[in-house]
Amino acid sequence: MTVTALATTDTLVAGTWTIDPSHSEVGFTVRHLMTKVRGQFEKFEGTVTTGDALADTKAEATIDLNSVNTRDAQRDGHLRSGDFFDVENSGPMTFVSSSFDGSTAKGELTIKGVTNVVELDVTFLGIDKDAYGNTRIGFEASTEINRKDFGVDFDIPLDGGKLLVGHKVTIELSVQAVLNQA
Repeated sequence: MTVTALATTDTLVAGTWTIDPSHSEVGFTVRHLMTKVRGQFEKFEGTVTTGDALADTKAEATIDLNSVNTRDAQRDGHLRSGDFFDVENSGPMTFVSSSFDGSTAKGELTIKGVTNVVELDVTFLGIDKDAYGNTRIGFEASTEINRKDFGVDFDIPLDGGKLLVGHKVTIELSVQAVLNQA
């Protein structure tokens, strides 16, 4: 995870922040034949904990795989099936950060009960007050995973050695979180 800080440590506020799902997105992109298909998860929750420096940041998130939305009901149903997320038998997708050095964050991503360490590229967007006096933090993040590393093995080989659905999946986050008041 590469972090581009747009705020200084003078503006960093230590505390625990709750992700605001109405002002955040968890999306993904994967190749289908020759084009990309984009989707998002509509139900997720999480927290971000900040310390006195960006390097003290920790994050945890839970994503409901049943909430997948690619704007195609048939495809969404297939993604929920045992071919992909197996939502009937698997828990949610989770992420728990383990380290953050101000430019690289690592954490454990779990999908279908399979956990792997991933790195996210992150852009810190700053801290500000909203119109209601709540303190908010914002950031964007992305990572690329191989879905097969998480037991998402569905494949249909095509002529020329290509696959119907690519193995590489880009996960993209746009997050706004609200500082919890003591």
